[in-house]
Amino acid sequence: MGGAAYGMLFVLGVVMGVVGGFTHPVGQAGPVPVAAVCWVLALFGVCLGAGRLMRTRLGVVAPALGWLLVTMPFTLQLGSGDLVIAQGAAGYVYLYGGLVALVAAFLMSPSSHRGGSWLLHGYVPKDS
Repeated sequence: MGGAAYGMLFVLGVVMGVVGGFTHPVGQAGPVPVAAVCWVLALFGVCLGAGRLMRTRLGVVAPALGWLLVTMPFTLQLGSGDLVIAQGAAGYVYLYGGLVALVAAFLMSPSSHRGGSWLLHGYVPKDS
């Protein structure tokens, strides 16, 4: 049962990567790439929610891997000069903001030891 849930989270990450990769430059409010910011927040929410619902950091890793496996090739320029995630504010916010969102969701999600993440509960040193 758990393997199917992780597989679906991976597929969700792939879908978010494909749709977000093509739609992140769409909305702009002046210099702010609104669509890219929304995709970063959605990625953070999905990954953090998956980690908390699965009660393990592997819940964060599954959609993160799906998103990364799609997003990283989108940054490569093809021989014909085509590029999905281009340079510019929207591309940088989507790519680097997404990476920061993944790391933040991973660090804020419950770990499998001592009842959760040290970021959420504070550092508790081991007794000597």
